[in-house]
Amino acid sequence: MRSFSLRLFLFALMACAFAAPRLAQAQGDPAFHWVDFRSDADQSVIVWVTRALSSEKWTAIREIGVLYDAALVVTTERSAPDALPSSDTFQLWSVNLTTKLKTPLLKGVNLRWVDWLELREGSPRELAALYDDCRDCAVTTYFTAFHYDYAQHIIAARWIRGGQTVPVWGTAPAGVDLTQMYAVLAQPDGQQYLATWLHYDYGKQKSPDDYVYRFGVNPFNGVEQTAVMTRKEGEELKPKLCAAQNVPQGMSRGQDSQLCDPFRAKAERRPTTTPPANAQGRSVPPGSHPAPKK
Repeated sequence: MRSFSLRLFLFALMACAFAAPRLAQAQGDPAFHWVDFRSDADQSVIVWVTRALSSEKWTAIREIGVLYDAALVVTTERSAPDALPSSDTFQLWSVNLTTKLKTPLLKGVNLRWVDWLELREGSPRELAALYDDCRDCAVTTYFTAFHYDYAQHIIAARWIRGGQTVPVWGTAPAGVDLTQMYAVLAQPDGQQYLATWLHYDYGKQKSPDDYVYRFGVNPFNGVEQTAVMTRKEGEELKPKLCAAQNVPQGMSRGQDSQLCDPFRAKAERRPTTTPPANAQGRSVPPGSHPAPKK
């Protein structure tokens, strides 16, 4: 009996070990995979991408992600041979694995992958990322997600405008106190979107300003949508932004702000169950007859 129990335990342990990777992989697009630079199976992709980018300026190819017939490529550039790796800048490319067509996407510093998002119901999840525009400056952090563009056969970035994507964290203008917040939220059907809240306090100069934005994807045609919330829409979205506490790392920031104090107070408020002081237990329900006096 003891031997059977031990075998059962080992079987369960092995099952968990093999189930974990499959569960993690299912969170993303099953057609996507990161290239293993030491794998013989991926050498043809590595050679193809290297040749396609041979005329470009880069120091190293850091990552290659393959989705259908396109590759999402991260190249880095070092300013000098003795410069620290932390000073590298990155460039994101989409390289077609059939035609060698290369499409520059984004450039910046401190690129970090966040999570897979369901931005469009019924479509594969999209890889989200954060990055900064510079290091020794007034840094702005941007948010984006990557999807396969079937018309162009490339991997494209979401919400690109003026060469950058969605700014989610920045530096306040001189003389202004800026409070900022962002979070990835979900609709009841599971479709996700990005929301941001900017609160500008001008001191005694004028009344503060609030700007609440929503960044999503049209469920019908897959086109990115950017909307400035009306005052009513913003008031409905603010408590949802403040409640985004348990999302994956990088998917929210700023929820510890004092802007969320009013919503936290409402959430912590409990209904009063103590009867009033003048309650003597003598009330009579409507329509009933009072008990006869003795």
